Amino acid sequence: MNIGQAAKASGLPAKTIRYYEDIGLIEPKRDANGYRSFREGEIHRLAFLNRARGLGFSIEDCRALLGLYDDASRASEDVRRLAAEHLDRIDARIAELQEMRATVAGLVDSCAGDGRPDCPILDDLATGPLSRHAARSRR
Repeated sequence: MNIGQAAKASGLPAKTIRYYEDIGLIEPKRDANGYRSFREGEIHRLAFLNRARGLGFSIEDCRALLGLYDDASRASEDVRRLAAEHLDRIDARIAELQEMRATVAGLVDSCAGDGRPDCPILDDLATGPLSRHAARSRR
């Protein structure tokens, strides 16, 4: 199977497949003409990577997951630990997003949204914690 067919079968763009090969996540065979030749096993690995990346696992997490997948003597606790660490990162990101949402919602609520030039949103962005820190570091 060529890279276009592999892309269609795995749901990944050909560019991503080339990248995964460049970083050593997959190693397709090469035909005599130098073209990549994908077998069913590589298609399965690509689909595995597609699913794992879709769930937000990092490239290094994917490398570890593939290693565990290939290791018949693996312990499921190792897989669980990796997934639990990823879940912790997801929970932390959700908390950050909730805090960000609350801040932006408060700013939206504080703005009259009328024809006057005064805008508490712009005032906050200009004098908020990051802006104040940047101003201090320029002194």
